[in-house]
Order: sequence, then structure tokens, then C-alpha cells
Amino acid sequence: MPQPLAKLLSINVSAFGGWLDYLFQRIMESSEVEFVIAFPGKTFYHEKTDLISYYSFKEDSNTGFQPIIENESPDVIHIWGTEFIHSYNALKAANQAGLNDRCIISIQGLVSIYGKYHYTEGLPNRVINNYMPRDLFRPSSVIQGKKDYLKKGQYEIKSIQLVPYVIGRTDWDRAISYLMNPKLKYYHCNECLRDSFYHQKWEIDSIERHSIFVSQSDYPIKGFHYMLDALNYIVRYYPDVVLYTTGKDLLHLSVIDQLKITTYQRYIIQLIKKYGLEEHVRFLGTLSESDMCARYCKSHVFVTPSTIENSPNSLGEAMMLGCPVVSADVGGVKNMMEHGKEGFVYQSSAPYMCAYYVMLLFESNELAVSFSRAEREHAKKIFDRDTNYNELIGIYNDIIINSQDK
Repeated sequence: MPQPLAKLLSINVSAFGGWLDYLFQRIMESSEVEFVIAFPGKTFYHEKTDLISYYSFKEDSNTGFQPIIENESPDVIHIWGTEFIHSYNALKAANQAGLNDRCIISIQGLVSIYGKYHYTEGLPNRVINNYMPRDLFRPSSVIQGKKDYLKKGQYEIKSIQLVPYVIGRTDWDRAISYLMNPKLKYYHCNECLRDSFYHQKWEIDSIERHSIFVSQSDYPIKGFHYMLDALNYIVRYYPDVVLYTTGKDLLHLSVIDQLKITTYQRYIIQLIKKYGLEEHVRFLGTLSESDMCARYCKSHVFVTPSTIENSPNSLGEAMMLGCPVVSADVGGVKNMMEHGKEGFVYQSSAPYMCAYYVMLLFESNELAVSFSRAEREHAKKIFDRDTNYNELIGIYNDIIINSQDK
């Protein structure tokens, strides 16, 4: 459930998916678009307020979308993301109702590609194939994570092969979309960031010097194992360096919590201890939007060490604030920033290059400030909310015209 709707209904929901919130609010208040939203829940229900009509559907239901489409007969059916079976079920329902030519998918990540090529990158076999006690009740091993991505990827491929239109943002998602379905029409439309990141700014005089921020560390494709390799190099030259990340504090677990961690989390603990980094790694738990914004602004450098991304919103947030960036050269990162002008990019499997570039930024205030200014100017264009909203409405109008011509 998007945050604006949750606030309207006085419901507390997860902070994830914040890139949708501005567009949701803007469309909801628009006089030119009648907006209906459907989101997964435990049961099917339909409610309508003065501002919006909304549905909740059972995520694994094959029939949940039929009554929605029958009730609303929408001009455009916009599906966000491909990684869940309900995206495919929505497309099937639209197809059965003869409305397939009104469907468009926004590409977020592409789990079929993540799972096949990138999920286990940089991990030893003993970690990939190992299990923890929690796997007896809730499978969460690395190999199970890869299998889950591949399973979801089957529906993703079917969805992209079925849909006539997709929205993407990078060369990476454009290439894969066409490889899966050469007949589709590809639209480019950037996303918007969470509101706080449009109103704050990184300043070099306000940072915690020699601090690094990585926004996620819980699962393998975020590349935290590579970041620890890089930190092992950096600490030799900067013994006061501190690496911050979100998530559970893996260095101070209770006995019960030790039984709940995943194989990947145990490997992270092992690497920290192997390199003697216990005093150099801080886990911050789950951060609110404002706390995330503050952490970026306080950090000397932001790093994206992922093994794969499309256009990571965390990178966009750092750029919008002007926090100097070092990023693995994966997916669509090069569509977001220019190497050597707005940040540094490096081969994802070369953590020593990550370390080198981080230390260049530690050494030079002039370089850090130069990157900060350049990336902010670029981010203002990529994440301009009026531009992105108008482009999206233009795409909707194009789909409506195309469907009427048939």
C-alpha cells in the first residue's frame, strides 16, 4: 500500500517503495486522471474515498483481478514490477477481458537475470550451498534465494512476453526487455525519489570524515561481502574508517537471534571477524526516510557495491543530496552517473578498485566537492518530479490513442 493512501486511512505500512509515493499523490489529486489502485493483501476488498478507489487482492489468487477489471474497465492498466506472480495474473486477466493492449509494465529489477547470472557472484561454494537452523522452518539459504529468483523469473519472462508496452530507465533494462520480447514498445520514464531528498544537501564541513555508507547488506546481490573486502584494504591506510549500513546488528546478537540469521549473514560475520573489522562496521537497523537522509548527509562517501542493479534509488538519493559516490559498474549505473566527473565506477568483482576510489575521495576535499556539485545537477534532471509526471501522463495518453485505433 503506498504511503499517501496509508496515511489517508491511518494505517502503518512498510517504508519500502517510496519512489511511487510522489506519483501516487500527484495522480490521486489530478483532475485529468481517474485513479484506481490495487495492491496485495490478505483478502479481497474494495473501498472508495472522495479521492480514490482502491482494491486489495490476495497475492496468490488467479481470479483476483477479474472483478477489478470488470468493475473499472480501465483505459490503462499499469503494473509496477515483474517479480511477483500477481503481475502475470493481472496481465492474464486483462488478456481474457480483451484489454491486453491497454497494459504496460514498469521495469524495476529483473529477477530472472539476477538469479541466472548475478545472485551468487563472489561467494564461495561453502556459503552458496550451506544452511542455517532457520532453514528448517523458513528456507533462506543463498542457494534457495537463487532458486526463488529463478522461480519468480519464470513469471517475469511470461509477463514481458505477454505485455505490449514497458517503461524503463536504462540501457540495461531496455536490452533485456527486447531480448525477451522484440515486439514490445519501450518507453523511457525516470522515477521520482522520496520527498526528503529534494530538500537536503550534503556539505563537506558537516560530514563524519572517513565514514562510508552502504544502504543495504542483507542479501548477496547488494555485495556487502565485496564491501568488506574493500574495507580490509582501506583500514590499512585509514585506521579510523567506519562503514555504516542498515539492518540487524550482526555483531551483537542474542542466542535466539543467532539461530535466526541467514547463511549470508553468517558469512558477513565471518568476514568481519576474519579481517578484524569489528570496530569499523556499524549496523543501524531500519532507518526512516529522514534518518536515511541524515545518514547520507553525514557520510564522507556513499558506495554501491552491488553485483547487479538496474537504476538503484539509493544511488539516486546519494546523488540528489550530493554525497560523493563510488559504485560498482553494474546494470544501468552508467546511465545515472559519469565516471570521473560525477563519481567513480569500478568492476563489481574488483573490491580493490572500490577501495582505491574511496581513498581518493578521502584524500581530496576538492575532488569530493566537485563530484558533489556535478552529481546534484545531474540528479535534478533525472529525478525532476514535474518532468517525470508529465512523461508518465504522456505515455498513458499514447496507450489510449493506440488502443482506440485498433
